Amino acid sequence: MANDTVVRSYNFGLGFQPVGHKQFEGDGKTPEGIYTMDRRNPRSAYHLSVGISYPNLADREYAKQYNRSPGGDIFIHGTPQRFVGAGDWTVGCMAVTNAEVEEIYRLVPLGARIHIFS
Repeated sequence: MANDTVVRSYNFGLGFQPVGHKQFEGDGKTPEGIYTMDRRNPRSAYHLSVGISYPNLADREYAKQYNRSPGGDIFIHGTPQRFVGAGDWTVGCMAVTNAEVEEIYRLVPLGARIHIFS
């Protein structure tokens, strides 16, 4: 987004439980909501990747109520070099094409808001 205008939107692959907001580590879900891009990984096993700020305070507090970990290390990434396309390989991350992750990596600055909705 720029000045509250959507600049780009992407379709992406999800984890093995694609419906609903991520609540706990290992639930196979992808976070939904507004996060920020908080890190880049040029040496990703998934071509390139950019990290999002999950879990935020609300995510941590929710998981704490259940004495569970909210998980973390959620990235937007491309595909691995030896991608076979079967099974869950995103583990809750968001997978886009390698060309799309290159565009995201190049154009989206650290601290940018990332809106993730199903």
